[in-house]
Amino acid sequence: MGALRQVRVPRGRLAVLLFAMVAVLSGLDAALLRLGVAAPVRSDTLAQAHGPLMVFGFLGTAITLERAVALRSGARDPRRAWWGYAAPLAAGLGSVLLLLGTTPLPLPGGRALPGAAWVASMGVFVAIYLAVWRRQQSYAVLIQLLGALAGLGGAALWARGFEVAQIVPWWAALLVLTIMGERLELARVAFVAGRTEARVLAESCLVVVALVATLLSPAWGYPLLGLALGALVVDVAVHDVAWRTIRSTGLVRYIAACMLAGYAWALVPALVWAVRGPVLAGFAYDVVVHALTIGFVLSMILAHAPVIVPAIIRRPLPYHPVMWAVWALLQAGLALRVVAAAREATGAWQTGGTLSVVALLAFLVTTVTLVATARTRSGGDR
Repeated sequence: MGALRQVRVPRGRLAVLLFAMVAVLSGLDAALLRLGVAAPVRSDTLAQAHGPLMVFGFLGTAITLERAVALRSGARDPRRAWWGYAAPLAAGLGSVLLLLGTTPLPLPGGRALPGAAWVASMGVFVAIYLAVWRRQQSYAVLIQLLGALAGLGGAALWARGFEVAQIVPWWAALLVLTIMGERLELARVAFVAGRTEARVLAESCLVVVALVATLLSPAWGYPLLGLALGALVVDVAVHDVAWRTIRSTGLVRYIAACMLAGYAWALVPALVWAVRGPVLAGFAYDVVVHALTIGFVLSMILAHAPVIVPAIIRRPLPYHPVMWAVWALLQAGLALRVVAAAREATGAWQTGGTLSVVALLAFLVTTVTLVATARTRSGGDR
């Protein structure tokens, strides 16, 4: 037991993760404000910042940090790959600038400063994938590159003053294509049969084409986006190993359950867009946005956290059955929110949304606790 050795957590990565933590806590406070329920901090301007804080502040910082770590670890000379960390640093800076803009003494320029920071972050994110492509030419890298380009476009459109509802598809594409590309990367054996990888890349390209169409011709663009997203999700889900590993036990089964739930939720906005076209307000818009961000993205984050967290902080995230409770709370909260939205039941909708906030907080607390406990046990064995 004494052979166990503690590995030092890189301080720079912890500092970047602190930016992400500030963004997510602020974003969750804003979520409660938008739900119309009690929140620790009351601010109308903070409520309006919910979407950008969660997408670029929290998820953008975390995703770009993971990619920067991967870029450096795979480089021949890691000392020359430091530049990748500019992406999460810029994303974190954007969060701080946006939050400063919600104070009684806001910074001048409105969206200009945080928008510029997030555009810079996504620009470096694109450069990371171009660098990875030069040493590892694969379909997975191209799909993730498309996601980074969508993120760059979404950040630029937000900085230019576009309404959030108009550019949600761009933000969604950043997250969806990044995750789909990582699925091909992590479970490549399941996708190499036939021309599955090439077909998934074609479907991803169609998603990006549809993004442009949603701005030029919403009446045609949104149905096209719905069909493209639906085809992509079904294609990846059908070939994913999760259908087999769901019959396993422990961590493997938990990861499979998270992924299958995520795929199912992603089909909801695909169906809404394909059938109803542009949905820019009201309960239907709420369902589209949160089925993607909570249902798909957060379910996938729960699935991949046991792999990604250790890669970033060099500490294990051990499996614990409490993870199932967090997963169940997340799914139950979103299901209640969607059903309540369909029935326009405001009280139940608020309850479902609040449960989702609690679920994400529970995920953060559980993750930190399990990592800290694992570290304590290692330290005590020395």
